[in-house]
Amino acid sequence: MVQDYPTTREIPLLPTQSALLFIDVQNFCAHRDGGEFKDLNPAEFDAHYGAFFDHLETATLPAMQRLQRGFREAGIEVLYTVIENLTADGRDRSLDYKITGFNVPKGSWDGQVLDAIAPGDDEIILPKTSSNVFISTNIDYLLRNLGVRQLVIAGLLTDQCVESAVRDACDLGYLVTLVTDACATMSQARHAQALAEISGYCRQVITAELLAEIS
Repeated sequence: MVQDYPTTREIPLLPTQSALLFIDVQNFCAHRDGGEFKDLNPAEFDAHYGAFFDHLETATLPAMQRLQRGFREAGIEVLYTVIENLTADGRDRSLDYKITGFNVPKGSWDGQVLDAIAPGDDEIILPKTSSNVFISTNIDYLLRNLGVRQLVIAGLLTDQCVESAVRDACDLGYLVTLVTDACATMSQARHAQALAEISGYCRQVITAELLAEIS
């Protein structure tokens, strides 16, 4: 029997079969006033998160903005996932999120995508209540309805929710492209380690390379 399937992940995007997914680029965890940091005084915030936010605001978010603009211009679907409860009190959250203390009420400011990459009127936003978007949303069903086979991933944090999405998308049969400069985590060392660990699951490119490919 002749097998008809790709033998490499290094396949250029076919726009009609592709989508871009931004993970957790939201006020709760990607804005300096976000709820994840509400109990920290300024000194603690700077010590623990100052370098992360400096890199996010000067490098990662501008890359995300270029990526978003380029995919919209190419007519490729852009989706977003945010940490957000389906209830006001968070009783639907995963046990992990309850233990961690992640509690983003339905409809709250914390649950909104950052203004820097605000979704368009007809772009899809998926609230999730666990680290893995493929566990706590219907994204697999949704992507298949949209005819998506090649999934482009960007967002936060590289070594947590992004990594989880890459691994599950790969196992579910998607060709995954990770945009390395449009992802970030708490240190560049952690970012580099995560990229190395998931290199066998996805194609890894930078924003400029991917935009040249779809243009």
